[in-house]
Amino acid sequence: QLQASGGGLVQPGGSLRLSCATSGSIFSRNAMSWYRQAPGKQRELVAVIVGGGGTNYGASVKGRFTISRDNAKNTVYLHMNNLQPEDTAVYYCNSVGPAGNYWGQGTEVTVSS
Repeated sequence: QLQASGGGLVQPGGSLRLSCATSGSIFSRNAMSWYRQAPGKQRELVAVIVGGGGTNYGASVKGRFTISRDNAKNTVYLHMNNLQPEDTAVYYCNSVGPAGNYWGQGTEVTVSS
């Protein structure tokens, strides 16, 4: 139900954009979020965006990451700037709301020189 993409290898200080596409019936009714899980750590919330456009961010990414949504494409994006090695993780797209609770397959981000 959720198709995440855009991960890869990037040098410290670099940028990446993750995408998560879903169906219109889910996108229009649910909040959309990004989580991440680093090796040996618990999954943590990175950012969330609701239908009205309101956003919230995890403390460690605030000011560097931006979540946005394209209602015409039923897609949510995570724009990641000034990436650091501690941002290395598998990033998961999540959607929760009246249309149900869904997880994407995860996309790996590695920040390394």
